[in-house]
Amino acid sequence: QVQLVESGGGLVQAGGSLRLSCAASGRTFSSHIMGWFRQAPGKEREFVATITSSGDSTYYADSVKGRFTISRDNRKATVYLQMSSLKPEDTAVYYCAAGHRAQNGFAYDYWGQGTQVTVSS
Repeated sequence: QVQLVESGGGLVQAGGSLRLSCAASGRTFSSHIMGWFRQAPGKEREFVATITSSGDSTYYADSVKGRFTISRDNRKATVYLQMSSLKPEDTAVYYCAAGHRAQNGFAYDYWGQGTQVTVSS
């Protein structure tokens, strides 16, 4: 069992930056793939970024590529999402998730409660 707690959300002006953190409980953090997702009002949850268990590979949605950076610290059992050049369309609740490799990509088994990010124009 893995429990995830996000933090770092808030209100920021367009063009600004925020860093989200996701702290995990449990001893198996370093064996999990970690991801960030987001859900805007009235929209479905969408993929943002993923990092492999060792941190050697990262994947991003096209909409955030070049602006967001996912990283992890396995000693601290924490995954981060550094967000820069924020746009109003980045406004959403951001969730972190822990998962594993699946046949066709990644599957996520555990989810946090989410943290609100609001970008004003």
